[in-house]
Amino acid sequence: MSPFLIPILGISCGLLAIFGGVFLKPWFAYQHRKMELEASMVAEKAAQYAAQTERLEQRVRVLERIVTDKGIDLSDEIERLRDMPALEDRPN
Repeated sequence: MSPFLIPILGISCGLLAIFGGVFLKPWFAYQHRKMELEASMVAEKAAQYAAQTERLEQRVRVLERIVTDKGIDLSDEIERLRDMPALEDRPN
């Protein structure tokens, strides 16, 4: 074995440690922060979708209540409105 091998390996390990500390550590911190921001954006979008879904479910509940509670009355009312003359046809 060459007597220069041990100092070369020692210097190489030192340079590798410096390189890792200067370049890799900030890069990993950047990637970590980037993933945190993306996760918060996804969570916010999921909350928006959940709120929108809740609003739509409430509207469907109202429509179901209207249809089931006033089904016959509603159809009669629609027919009565159809039979009424249009507002433009009425004299003032």
